[in-house]
Amino acid sequence: MNLILFGPPGAGKGTQAQRIQQKYGARQLSTGDMLRSECESGSDLGQMLKSILDAGQLVPDEVMVKLVAYAIQDDACAEGFILDGFPRTLGQAEALDEMLREIGRAIDHAIILEVDDGILLDRIRNRAAQTGGARSDDNAETLKKRLEVYHKQTKPVLPFYEKKGILRRIDGMAPMDDVTSQIDAVLGKKAAA
Repeated sequence: MNLILFGPPGAGKGTQAQRIQQKYGARQLSTGDMLRSECESGSDLGQMLKSILDAGQLVPDEVMVKLVAYAIQDDACAEGFILDGFPRTLGQAEALDEMLREIGRAIDHAIILEVDDGILLDRIRNRAAQTGGARSDDNAETLKKRLEVYHKQTKPVLPFYEKKGILRRIDGMAPMDDVTSQIDAVLGKKAAA
């Protein structure tokens, strides 16, 4: 089972990806985690990525696709994968599609967690209050900027998957367990008891 989870920042993609991984065995691949890990490795690629990210620029599509391709072909993804945070642009979606075709794989479902921007702002404020601001991106101004980027760059990717007939819309404003149940219905299996 190969999935993409879409949704604005704070929609719960990471939480749902972890639940899918536990239930179905597909491995969660967070591009944010991959980038951080590569930057921390001190490799030549890591140093290049760090300079790009430190400058506030986007990592080039071809570099992101190579990182994802490497991760997908790892034995840990034998049961499938869940992409969280990728693709973010139409160019990345097209490159991902081509790369998967070359290795004989495909995306089974692209799931979008739909959440109102106002609800997201409330969630981030609550999370920041609960964690004491442990995450640097847990503030309203950062979220507003990230939402703007999401609406301009990532949301336009959705029609690409809609045309393929694999886009599934989930009410991300429902309680967390209800969101999980909606995803289970899309995946064709009942939630674990």
